[in-house]
Order: sequence, then C-alpha cells, then structure tokens
Amino acid sequence: MAQQSTKRPLKIIAGADSFGCNLKDVLVSQLRALNIQVEDLGTDKYYSVGEEIGRRVSQAADDPAVETRGLVACGTGVGVAIFANKFPGVYAATCLNPDEAQNARSINNCNVVAVSGMNTTPEVASDVLKTFLETPFKSPCPASGSNPWPDEIDQFLENSIHEMNKIGTPKPVESSSDCHLCSLVKSREFNAVDIMPGGSISIVRESPTSAFVRFTAGSVEPAHHHTFGHDLVVLKGSKRVWNLSKGEKYDLGIGDYLFTPAGDVHRVKYFEDTEFFIKWEGQWDLFLDEDHTAANAAIDKDKEN
Repeated sequence: MAQQSTKRPLKIIAGADSFGCNLKDVLVSQLRALNIQVEDLGTDKYYSVGEEIGRRVSQAADDPAVETRGLVACGTGVGVAIFANKFPGVYAATCLNPDEAQNARSINNCNVVAVSGMNTTPEVASDVLKTFLETPFKSPCPASGSNPWPDEIDQFLENSIHEMNKIGTPKPVESSSDCHLCSLVKSREFNAVDIMPGGSISIVRESPTSAFVRFTAGSVEPAHHHTFGHDLVVLKGSKRVWNLSKGEKYDLGIGDYLFTPAGDVHRVKYFEDTEFFIKWEGQWDLFLDEDHTAANAAIDKDKEN
C-alpha cells in the first residue's frame, strides 16, 4: 500500500476525546504497523484535541522535509473537525466511510481525517484511514463517478489550492489612507499655517471646530498654547509632543489619541510627513511662547538627555 501521495515522508498527529479514544488507538496501531511516524497526543476534551492538532498541522504546512497530517476522533467526528478547521491551511473532514474519505482527499486536499467513535466500526475506520492515506489530490473519486476529472474541473481544483490556502490567514492591514477620516480629507484644500512653517490646515466645521492638519517631516511647532482644549488623533506619520506645563512628553503614531487642556504650553516635532484630525470648542487662536530657534535648541537638548 502506498503510504502517501507525496515524496515527503508522512507524519500523522493523532488525538481523541473519551468517546473516540478506543477507535483512535486502533488506527494509531495500524499506522505504526505501516511504519508511518505517529505522534499520539492521547485523550482530552474534543475541542482541545481538535485545536491542538489543527494548530500543529497548520504550523507544519510549509515544512519541505515532512508532510504532516492529522487524525482526530470523538463521538461523532464532527466536533474535533470543527475545531481543527479553525487554523489556516487545515482541511479537516468527518469521514464515516471510505467514499467520503476519497472525496475529501480528491476534491478538498483533506489533511486531517476525523472519525466517529460511536458510529464507525474499527473495520470501516481502518478502510477510511487507508483511503485517506492512499488517495492523491485530484484523483478520480465517487464524486467524479470514479472517472478522471474533466480538464476544466481538474484545472479548477489545481487553482483552488492557492485560494484555499489564504482562507484563515490575517488580511493585510489597510493603509491609513483607506480609513474613513482619510477618505474625507483627500479632496479638501489645505491652507498654509504661516506661523508654523511646514504646516497646513483644512477646517471641516466651526463651533465646535474640527480640522485636518498636515505637517511635513522635520517640522517643529515652537512652544505655544491655546485658549481651548483640543483632541487629536494621528492619521498618518509620527510626532512627539512635549507638554511643558505638565513636564510630560508623548510619542504618537497612527491611531494614537491625545487631549491637551486649555492653556497648556506644548511643543511638537514631526518625524515623518504627518496628518491628524483635531477638534476643539470655540474659535481658532494660537499664542507662541518661544520662537523656532529656541524650540530647536530645546529639542536638541532633549535628545542629549
């Protein structure tokens, strides 16, 4: 009997709950008689066994040296399969007869077989396992009338592997330009803030006032204060804010929020091109407490410390 449809040596990770442990033990003995490497995790709660085997099969999916598959058993074979399937690259199927195992391998590239300790005899389960081991992906199976798949179906199955493997993997984090606030700002005009070189602002509404603000990398806001408190959230880039009134400093990046109370003197340094959304009560005002030369000197001194 062929042990697997790949040139890589095969390893089976096995486990069961108390309703499937006797059947699992029979099948583990069958695997070892075939000189197939088996790691038997023993008996545990059905969801814990399913989770652990699913995790291990998923983690081993890209191992070029060994093909790792799973064998799980519980009362019905359903519960263990549900939790094994929580992990990317794991295709666990409950198989109550050899035809189901053949379909699962041929169509779904099943790599974890689940069996029922309450509804499947050891003899039938042995045939299920044999079929699971011997059936290659895309091979003829009962679903194809045991005939070779037509070219268009064969090609569909081949292409499906790439798409299937992506299911369950984390999706890329969307760039900050795709967030709702950033979409709002794309078509707005920005006006330069003359008193703050490198800065520009786009007022969204007034009283209460909200605005989008941009600063180019390397810009500095000298120490200043407002007669209003203001909230801001960073949409892009990074900055450092020194609250000189409180003797504190904050490093802010994308998604970070900061509230500065009315009258608090603060200085800002922009490390990248940065955008943030800001809102406050009242009309815009700004009172400088130092000039740019003093601000840059203070920032350089802070670096030394």
